[in-house]
Amino acid sequence: MTSSVAYLARRAAQKERVRILYRRALKDTLNWAVHRHLFYDDASNLRDRFEQNKDVEDVDTIDRIISDGEASYNKWRHPDPYIVPWAPGGSKFNRNPTPPQGIEIVYDFGREDND
Repeated sequence: MTSSVAYLARRAAQKERVRILYRRALKDTLNWAVHRHLFYDDASNLRDRFEQNKDVEDVDTIDRIISDGEASYNKWRHPDPYIVPWAPGGSKFNRNPTPPQGIEIVYDFGREDND
């Protein structure tokens, strides 16, 4: 009973590692292929590389394949990845920081009630 639980837990962890690796590699492919027609070919090739090993059943072999894939991803990662401008690290992130304490912002400037 415990060996089957351990096996299922290990397989679940492997599936999660593969999912994370695939998503990271697919997002990184967008950094290398700027145009969509180039991206689609690269994404298809990436998917084919993942599909080659989908029928492997030995958990030790799967761990080795995942480790090799992660090492390859880290080796070929884009050195200057695209960052959405308003995300942390982007060119517009925190461009307009919050005002310091004690400064009041009047949003209805020029439209005050004249009672």
